Amino acid sequence: MNTISKVIIPLFVLIIILYGVKKKVNVYDTFLEGAKEGLIMVFHITPTIMAMVFAVNLFLDSNFLEAALSFVKPLFKLINVPMDILPMALLRPISGTASMAIMNDIFINFGPDSFIGRLASTLQGCTDTTIYVLALYFGSIKITKTRYSLPVGLFADLMGIIAAFIITFIFFG
Repeated sequence: MNTISKVIIPLFVLIIILYGVKKKVNVYDTFLEGAKEGLIMVFHITPTIMAMVFAVNLFLDSNFLEAALSFVKPLFKLINVPMDILPMALLRPISGTASMAIMNDIFINFGPDSFIGRLASTLQGCTDTTIYVLALYFGSIKITKTRYSLPVGLFADLMGIIAAFIITFIFFG
């Protein structure tokens, strides 16, 4: 398997070059044109990414999440939902990296095969980073009016969170 993984990418590049030569395309100039377009795209999306990283770090460092979750603690204890998963459920639509860090902490503290570890894994697969996706992709092509995209995306995330809880309780609870 290791040999295959070392050979597959150079072989893929060679096939692309040979196909370009067969179609009489100037492969090198086309490559340079694509690289230039890629750099321009990176230049355009960098401010959006920087703003998103700044906002997420500001949110995490403000300790707002811990204060907000203290109010719902009795309710979630009543329905037998582990409190350690709630920060991940709330941050998943905002930042994939932050939710992965929380999931890693859950794995370290409880183990990946624990109920909460399985819940974190299911939650990671059932939701998406909606706000990040909207900020990055809409920002990169200068869309300022998202109209229904944000509410629909957040609703889909809510349904994914609910589905993750139900699925995990059914199969592992």
